[in-house]
Amino acid sequence: MVTYASCAITVGAQPAEQSPQQCPAEESLCPVVSHEWVNEEYKHLVVKASPKALAAQPGQFFQLLCPSPDAIEVWFRRPQSVYRVSPANGQLEFLYKVVGRGTQGLASLKAGDKLSMLGPLGIGFKLQPGWKNVVVLGRGVGLATMAPISQIAAAQGVKVTAILSARSPELALAADLFEQVGDVIKVLDTDGSSAVDNIERILRQLIADKKADAFFTCGSNRLLQLMKRLGKECGVPGQAAMEQIMACGLGPCYICVRTFEVNGKKEMRRVCVEGPVFDLQEVLGW
Repeated sequence: MVTYASCAITVGAQPAEQSPQQCPAEESLCPVVSHEWVNEEYKHLVVKASPKALAAQPGQFFQLLCPSPDAIEVWFRRPQSVYRVSPANGQLEFLYKVVGRGTQGLASLKAGDKLSMLGPLGIGFKLQPGWKNVVVLGRGVGLATMAPISQIAAAQGVKVTAILSARSPELALAADLFEQVGDVIKVLDTDGSSAVDNIERILRQLIADKKADAFFTCGSNRLLQLMKRLGKECGVPGQAAMEQIMACGLGPCYICVRTFEVNGKKEMRRVCVEGPVFDLQEVLGW
């Protein structure tokens, strides 16, 4: 049985507050350190986080309580995957696309404001012993979800080839993080290089060059299906992070249920607690 904290802690309070040790997640009020636009669609949010939040693993997420952008209340929290964890300075980062009322309200936060966060939640990515070269393939906001893989890869001496798919160069996010631990290949709509057949050619070459011990993907159904097909054909294991609408983020509401195929049988799983990271071969797609 999973137990969660019953009240929010305030990061930076004196004396320092803590949630019960047995709680894997907690609600915390986190001061906003900075909040800037990185382009016309995405914002980069940095908060001062609690030790428990800073223990978040790549692929895990937080439920963020977004301010209302208008006179109508935002009733539900919004799930946001972790973009980067900086334990040395006690900061947690999110990179998100401003698209609806929730993220429009979130975008209104300024440095010095406090953000209510619940997490870390869900099951994240895992690197297996023996993997020396992995391939990351993401598109759009999914690139932010994939970015923390660069941190665990660096810690474990694993080289990453990151294929970043986007409409244009400025939307190929997280390239700086992946360049620290490997190679970055940008495939863009503007020059036609994001076509599935071109990405398949790149993946097949990486497999032939022994640079694909595992696949990781998020953000595009067509790219997920490509990696799944090649993974099955060539015996490359993989993991996929699912993007899914959620309400509670804790399991009871069943809003985020998707169908998966496990050992030849269809079964329903909750993305929030049984994911959001799943075995690539079990994911049917969005």
